[in-house]
Amino acid sequence: MSRHCRFCHTPLTHTFADLGLSPLSNSYVKAERLNQGEMFYPLHAWVCPSCKLVQLEEFERAENIFNDEYAYFSSYSSSWLAHARQYSEVMTARFGLNAASQVVEIASNDGYLLQNFVAAGIPALGVEPTGNTAEVAIGKGIPTWVKFFGVATAHELVAAGHAADLLLGNNVLAHVPDINDFVGGLKVALKPGGVITMEFPHLLNLIRHNQFDTIYHEHFSYLSLLAVERIFAHHGLALFDVQELPTHGGSLRIFAQHANGPHATQPGLQAVRDKEAADGLDELDIYARFAAQVDETKRALLRFLIDAKEQGLRVAGYGAPAKGNTLLNYCGVRTDLIDFTVDASPHKQGTWLPGTRIPVYAPEKLREAKPDIVLILPWNLKDEIVAAHSYISEWGGRFAVPIPRVEFVA
Repeated sequence: MSRHCRFCHTPLTHTFADLGLSPLSNSYVKAERLNQGEMFYPLHAWVCPSCKLVQLEEFERAENIFNDEYAYFSSYSSSWLAHARQYSEVMTARFGLNAASQVVEIASNDGYLLQNFVAAGIPALGVEPTGNTAEVAIGKGIPTWVKFFGVATAHELVAAGHAADLLLGNNVLAHVPDINDFVGGLKVALKPGGVITMEFPHLLNLIRHNQFDTIYHEHFSYLSLLAVERIFAHHGLALFDVQELPTHGGSLRIFAQHANGPHATQPGLQAVRDKEAADGLDELDIYARFAAQVDETKRALLRFLIDAKEQGLRVAGYGAPAKGNTLLNYCGVRTDLIDFTVDASPHKQGTWLPGTRIPVYAPEKLREAKPDIVLILPWNLKDEIVAAHSYISEWGGRFAVPIPRVEFVA
C-alpha cells in the first residue's frame, strides 16, 4: 500500500509513532449504543522525509468526524475563555481593528472567541462545520456559516463582502485532511493588507514533553514551524511573526500575510526557527527516536495504575478529552483500572468513553465516590482542575497526571 504526504506528495515510509488501533476520539458512546460495536482505525503517525510534516492517514471523512453531534464545546474551559479574551484585546490594539474591520474565524465553535469582537463592535463572522456548536454561537448573536473551509468557501466569503482584515483559526490547521485546499483558502479570503493568525500545538513540545496522547484521528497533521512555513510559502503567504504560548501543552501562534505584505518580520520568527533547528527537526533522527519514549510511558502508567489497584486504592479520572481517549486505548486501560471519569461538559456526561467504555459523570461524582487518586486526562488544564477541586484532599485524595510522565500533582 502506497502512502503519500498530504502536502508535498512524497511517499511516507518513516514511522513517528504507532499507537495501534483506536476509535474516533470524540465518538462518545451513548446508552442506546452500549451493545453495539465500534469501528477502530490505525493510529499510526508518519513523518514526511521531504517536508517533515508529521501526519496520519485519512481513514474517516472529516464530514463524519465534525458533524452535528460534535462533543467539544470550547466554552467549558475558563482558562481557554480567558485566553480568547486576551487574544481579542491584543489583536484589536496591535492591528487597529474597529467598526470598519472584518474579523473571520475558521472553526469558530460555539462563539467562545468571536463574542469578544462582537461585544467591542467589530464585525465578526464564524465559519464552523459542526451544526450543534454553530447553533450556540448564533444564539449569542454571532453570525456563523455552517460550512467546511477551503478555497470554494473562501471565494463565497469574498463574494459576500467578508474578505478578512483578521483571519484566524485556533487549533484547526491540524484538523484538516486537505491542508493545501485549506491554506489556499486562507490566501483567497485575506484582504491585501490583512493578517492571518493560526494557533496549533507545537510539534517540538509534543516530542520534548512526550505528548503522544495528542495524536488522534481528528488531528490529521502535527505541526512544526518548519513545515508550516513551507506550506504557507507554497500558497503565496509569508510568516512575519510567531509567538510561543502555554496552551495545549505548548502551542505556536503564527502571523502571516500575503507575500511582500506590509508587516515587518519580527525577531520571534527566527528565534523559533533556531530552536527547532537546534533540536534537529529538519533531520529524521529525532522523529525515529520518539517511539521508544511512547512505549516507556505506557509501561509506567500501567505500573502506576496496577500498583494502585493492588493496594486497594480507588482510581477515577478527571475529564473526557480526546487526548485521554488516545492514552487509555493505547494503554489498554478500562474500568479494571479506572472506575469512572468526570467532565464539566453536560454534552459528555452520561456517556461512555469510546473504546474503553469508562462511564462519564458530572464532577459531583467525585464527592460521592471519594476516590483516592484522580488522574487528570486533560493534563494541559491541570492547574485549573486542581484549583477547582482541591476538596478531594478532605478525604486524602490526590491528583496525578499521566504526561509527560505519570506522577502526583503537588
